[in-house]
Amino acid sequence: MNTLKHFVVWVDVPIEGVDNKKVIQYIDYLLDKGLKPKTINCHLDSIRGFYNYLSDEEEVPIENPVKKGYTLRLSRPLPRHLRDEEIVKFFEMVKRPRDQAIFKVMLRCGLRVEEVANLTLGAIEPTRRRIYVHNGKGGKDRVVYISNDAYHALLEYLRVRLPSRTKRLFLVDKGPHRGKPLSVRGIQKRMEYYARMAHVKISSHHLRHTMATQLLNADADLVTIQDLLGHTRIKTTQRYCKVSNLKVERDYFKAMEAVMEKMGGDGFMT
Repeated sequence: MNTLKHFVVWVDVPIEGVDNKKVIQYIDYLLDKGLKPKTINCHLDSIRGFYNYLSDEEEVPIENPVKKGYTLRLSRPLPRHLRDEEIVKFFEMVKRPRDQAIFKVMLRCGLRVEEVANLTLGAIEPTRRRIYVHNGKGGKDRVVYISNDAYHALLEYLRVRLPSRTKRLFLVDKGPHRGKPLSVRGIQKRMEYYARMAHVKISSHHLRHTMATQLLNADADLVTIQDLLGHTRIKTTQRYCKVSNLKVERDYFKAMEAVMEKMGGDGFMT
């Protein structure tokens, strides 16, 4: 049964009498049947198109009960974090100092690819081991900190960085655009190149997600991770940290040991 026929069979009022409340009831009906948001949105598109046809082509004086842009929000799965062995395999392929610095900053500082591309020389404060991220997502500024390996990778790159009048940190070092700022797409292409060589599925967001997971597993506070990643809401950070949460595992066994000890060692009162 096609999506429009499904609606016509279900609806218990004349087509002309369908309003927004009835559409919402239909959405609830589809949700109860276990349909996914993407499938339900296909139903809504069919119903919207049908009412547009009645109004525009058949000139029926009728208001479309499915408002423009009225769709269910699709959940987007977060990228998985990288295993330790995958990180090692990837960085073994990264030989150029510039690229080592770029990807170490992503992994250790949690920067988005756009934020890395927009970094300036003045944003790096080596003596205090920190980076100022200006105009991050949502136009927000924040400060992130530089781990030892990212720090040494940055210093190595700065030693060989091309002389340039541009303030941008990362530059194209070959070809006709040599000395110009490296673009977001340029960074992504370098990552794709190394990922193919290492036989690892990886994206810039994988590195950011890996940093969040590693910090959580090292018992960093959720609020600290939120601040470093530049999240407005703590719920966003919580979603990042749901996968492979070793801290939850440790907390469980620690608490369970206390429970068992209190109950006599074998889990039952003595």
